[in-house]
Formats: sequence, C-alpha cells, structure tokens
Amino acid sequence: MIAKTLAAVLFLGATPVAAQTWTDPAAWASVKTPEVTKDVVYLQASGQDLHLDVYRNTAFEGPRPVLVYIHGGAWWKGEKPASWGGFRAYLAAGFSVVTVEYRLTDVARAPAAVQDVRCALSWVKANAKAYGFDAKRVVPYGTSAGGHLALMAGMLPKKNDIDLPACRDQPKVAAILDFYGPYHLRADLPGAFKSPSTARWIGDGPEALWTSMSPSAYVRKGQPPVFIVHGDADPTVPYEASTSLKADLDKAGVLNRFHPVPGGVHGKFPKEEQIKVEQDALQFLTTTAVLSAR
Repeated sequence: MIAKTLAAVLFLGATPVAAQTWTDPAAWASVKTPEVTKDVVYLQASGQDLHLDVYRNTAFEGPRPVLVYIHGGAWWKGEKPASWGGFRAYLAAGFSVVTVEYRLTDVARAPAAVQDVRCALSWVKANAKAYGFDAKRVVPYGTSAGGHLALMAGMLPKKNDIDLPACRDQPKVAAILDFYGPYHLRADLPGAFKSPSTARWIGDGPEALWTSMSPSAYVRKGQPPVFIVHGDADPTVPYEASTSLKADLDKAGVLNRFHPVPGGVHGKFPKEEQIKVEQDALQFLTTTAVLSAR
C-alpha cells in the first residue's frame, strides 16, 4: 500500500494529499471550482469563429497534462459542454481540460471536423506556456463521433494531406481516450457505422474520403496508446467497432486497453459503471507517459 501511494505521488507530481486520493470518487466530488477561461477563439473557418474552453485545477503546480475533449453528435449536432462537472475525475488527477467546438456538417462536411480538432491540438501547443500545459502530455478524448475525432486527432501521421497549413505544428499526443466512437466508415468493413449521418458528413466527396476519414487507415506501430470504452448492447455504434479497433491495435503492437460495459448502451452508463470506466482510464494513463514522473 505504501509503495502504491509513493508511486501515485511520482506519477502525478502533485501534493501527497492529492496523489493519495486521485482514484477515489470522493476526491472527485470535492474538487474545487477550477480556473475557467471561456470561449477562446482558436480558429476562424467557414466564416465563423471556433471556440474552446479551458479548465485548470490550480491546486497543482508545474506544466499539467491536457485532456482535449471532443463532443459527439454524429458530426452534425452537439456542442462543447457548458461546464466542467463531467471532468471531475480528470481534474482531480491533475489534468487541465480543454473542450472544443468544431464545424458541424451543415457548416462544412468532411474533413472539416478533423481539421478543426487538429487545429485545437495545435492551439494547445502554441499556448502551452500561457496556460501551464505540458505539450508532451496531450490526450484527445471523445464520446461517440467525438471518439472518432479523438482517434483521428491522435492517429494522423505528422505528414498528411488533411491538416490545415496553419495547424501543422502539432503537440505530442501521449494517449487517446475513445469512448464508443466509430472506427470503420465504409459499410463493408466490420463494425462499420452505417448511420445516414456518415453519408451526410462525407457528402459527395471522393470515394477515398470514406477510407481517409476512418481511423482504421492510420493504425500503426508507434502510434499513441488507446483506451477504449464501449457498451456491449450499444444500439447506435456497433460494439464490433471497438473490438475491431482493439484487434488491429493488438496486431500492430500498440499499447491499448479495452473496457467493455456489460449491458451498456450508447453512453449514459449507470453511475457505478461510469466510476469504474473513469478509474480504469486514469489507471491506464499511468502506464503511458501521461501521468509518469516528470
């Protein structure tokens, strides 16, 4: 027990009190209101300003790992969270949290959303000193279509034809949190997301766009580790999307962990299951460079 506590202190580079309690839901509930910076313009595209919010736990000193949250909504709806309540576990572990707005389908079709979240990562790197970010410990995290975008944000190779010219200076992505995100977009592949929203987002682009917008195109040795969550009764994004992702990551020798939720549907897991997911995610991140000793 003592050894585990000391390890936690080293992992988080935090005060002993915070380090001892970061996996305890009671600590999550007692997290103080973070320092909030709202509606920062990180990109102007398609005639609109795109915004992000920053939440920082000022109880921690030194450059902090950064969780970049990307909302879901099948690429055509949804918005960044209005508050920080859903990120208590990560704030308690010492993360700063950045929540991102991106262009939806009715504004710009693929690859716009991917370009935007990549630009958000670029913004994190460019503003690391001002906000106390550690640009070598950046974690894209998304739910549903946001999980897809988190995978795309973290897995795209440095040299690609997707990034906007102004956003090619990317930070090091240390890990990816994919919560029930689409993996294959082509309908003939295992676990493909066959919703009409996919065709709506891809639009009348070239056939190759169905492949280049699929995270499956970028699985490779040396890519960032991936933590995967999926309910085995999900009626929206097939469970097989995540089992296929895990199989491909295993084959490529990529560090990953798959957390299935028995009876889980498309998110909205029971509270006790959500606690288990967040504890497992944070434990997984201690096996990567994200929460390692500085």
